[in-house]
Amino acid sequence: MGLRRMADKVNPASSSAAAAEASRDRLWFASWMRWIPTSRSDIIQSEQRLLTLVKTPYVQEQVNIGSGPPGSKVRWFRSASNQPRFINTVTFENKNAASAPTLVMVHGYAASQGFFFRNFDALAAHFRIIAIDQLGWGASSRPDFTCTSTEETEAWFIDSFEEWRKAKNLDKFILLGHSFGGYVAARYALKHPEHVQHLILVGPAGFSPESDRFIQFRSTWKGAVANFFWDSNLTPQAIIRSLGPWGPNLVRRYTGARFGTYASGNILNGQESTLLSDYIYHTLAGRASGELCLKYIFKFGAFARSPLQESAPHWKVPTSFIYGVDDWMDYKGGIEASKRMKVPSEVIRVRKGGHFVFLDNAVAFHAAVLYSCRKHLPETTEKEAKDDGDFFPAFSSFD
Repeated sequence: MGLRRMADKVNPASSSAAAAEASRDRLWFASWMRWIPTSRSDIIQSEQRLLTLVKTPYVQEQVNIGSGPPGSKVRWFRSASNQPRFINTVTFENKNAASAPTLVMVHGYAASQGFFFRNFDALAAHFRIIAIDQLGWGASSRPDFTCTSTEETEAWFIDSFEEWRKAKNLDKFILLGHSFGGYVAARYALKHPEHVQHLILVGPAGFSPESDRFIQFRSTWKGAVANFFWDSNLTPQAIIRSLGPWGPNLVRRYTGARFGTYASGNILNGQESTLLSDYIYHTLAGRASGELCLKYIFKFGAFARSPLQESAPHWKVPTSFIYGVDDWMDYKGGIEASKRMKVPSEVIRVRKGGHFVFLDNAVAFHAAVLYSCRKHLPETTEKEAKDDGDFFPAFSSFD
């Protein structure tokens, strides 16, 4: 009887220890099963950490754009859900907000609005700055992507941006887009020119014609293999996610190389590199959504399926192209498009800058933006831009 009572006293403790061990095992397993170490809250927190580098006060908000375009039977991305979608928006108010023009900044592919962190302070001295994460990117909503054509995919970005504009009650603004964001900005300006005072396209995708050399490469077996992976929609983000807990280290190495060792201009300092790397990882590793647009808008090699040069004669908005001199996007595509436009346009090249010219040579990039917007800013700004800017015009049809 005594032994039984002793056993009764010992067993509960043993059971508790066993339960605790089992709980630890479950937690370890759950942690291991969380193969991709990110979440939406991680994206937002990494954005907030990156923006501590910016001195200008800002307001971050999730702008509700509803569940689909008004009057459409198709909800955003054919989602079965009725839940509203949101555009992550960061606004930097100018101290002279009443008179300062509004500059809306749109990021490129595999990026988000935080990539402009080196530019917010300088540009906010002249503009009311609004930077967004396009729908399906960054900290914006990431619904299922089910578009099946170039037209649907373009509408995905253009229509969601237009609903965002309405929700923000913006009428006229200067629109700046980088790379793929430049493609979206250009398509938006073609559809809604009444809202865009001036268009600034920074290393924009969609203007460069497909070269004979690239067409030749596609006809080889190596080109056929590369094209197969492109058409299967294997994105850089999918590769990062597949690496699980090793993904952050790869992104750190990429950031250190691209914006450090192999930078075209001013390299990132240690704090900038750490915070940007962390931000890039979380925005890339998040749920797949907008990234899946790639094969529908571009052919292998980032050549547009619907080249923007063909639309140049229909342009209605004055346009400034800005390219880093080391940009892999060919500035000659911007010149050719400008020659076909019936509105004033110009092509500006920035020294010591590559595709991410706004990071590589931020000071000269700011000067180029101010120069581009000279019609919308005080007269002194144009002289200030010319004096400070390490840039030069490659083409202009402005007076």
